[in-house]
Amino acid sequence: MNSVTAHDYAWIRTSPLFRHMVESGYTLTLIRGRTPREVLRAMEAEPRGTGEGTAGLIEADDDHRSEGDHDYWDESYVAGAFSTPGEDADWTLALGFDGGLGIAAPHVETLSKGGRVVAHSTNGGKPIHLFHWFEDGELRTTFEAPSARDGSAPDELVPLLREVGFPLTSEGEHDESAPEVDRKAAVLALAERLTGIRVTEALLQDAVYELGLVPEQPAEEWTGMVIDITDAHGERLHREWTYEEIAAASDRARAEADAPVVIIYDESSGVERSERDG
Repeated sequence: MNSVTAHDYAWIRTSPLFRHMVESGYTLTLIRGRTPREVLRAMEAEPRGTGEGTAGLIEADDDHRSEGDHDYWDESYVAGAFSTPGEDADWTLALGFDGGLGIAAPHVETLSKGGRVVAHSTNGGKPIHLFHWFEDGELRTTFEAPSARDGSAPDELVPLLREVGFPLTSEGEHDESAPEVDRKAAVLALAERLTGIRVTEALLQDAVYELGLVPEQPAEEWTGMVIDITDAHGERLHREWTYEEIAAASDRARAEADAPVVIIYDESSGVERSERDG
C-alpha cells in the first residue's frame, strides 16, 4: 500500500525548479493510458519537437513568449509531455508554465474517458492552488481548500486527504486541532496516491519532453460571478451574482460617475461641499 504523505514532498520548498513553477504559474497533469502525442493532440497543440528536461521546456516556452507575433495578453504556451510508469499502466505527465490555466475542461474530459486524470496547478503570484481528479470523463473531486470540495464525489477522497496530512475531520471539515501542513506538498502526495507516480525534481529535470504549442482558448460567455473563499479557520464566504445584477450595478456606478458635480456653500459655516446631482 502506498503510504506517501506530505512529508515525502518536503523537497519542493528547497527546489529552484519548483520555485520557478510556482512563481511562473504551472499545471502538472497526469493522464493514465495515453501517450504524450495523444495528450498534446487532445490539447490541440502544434508540435514543437522535443526538449531536454525542464531546461529545454522552459527555453522553448521563453522563445515562444519572446516572439513578436502575439500580444501581451496571449495565453498560448508551450507544454511538454513524457511517459512514466504508474499505477496499473503507463501514464503521461504533462507540464506547462501556463499561469495555472490548466488543460481546458473538454480536453481533460476526453483524455480521462476510460481512464483517470489528476492535475494540480498554481496561478503564480496570487496565488490560487487547485486540484482536479477526473475519472472516465467525469470530474469527481476538485478543490482549492480541502474543506471546500466540489465535483460529483466531493467526499470520496476525504480518507486519503486525511492520510496525506490535510487537517480534516472524518466528515471532511477543517480540523482546528490538527497540525497545519504544507498544502502543496500534501497535494503532490495525494496525486501520487491516485496515480502511483512519485514526482521528483530529477524526474522533471531529466525527462525528454515532447513539446507542443497550446493555443489560447476562446473565452467563454459568462452568466455570473461567484466569490467562494475559505479562510485558515475553515470559515467560508460564498456569494453569487448574476450577469444582470452586475450589469445593473455597473450602470448605476456609471450614472453616478457621469452626474454633474454641484458645489454647495454653507454660509453659516463658510464651508463648501460637493455632491453629485441626482
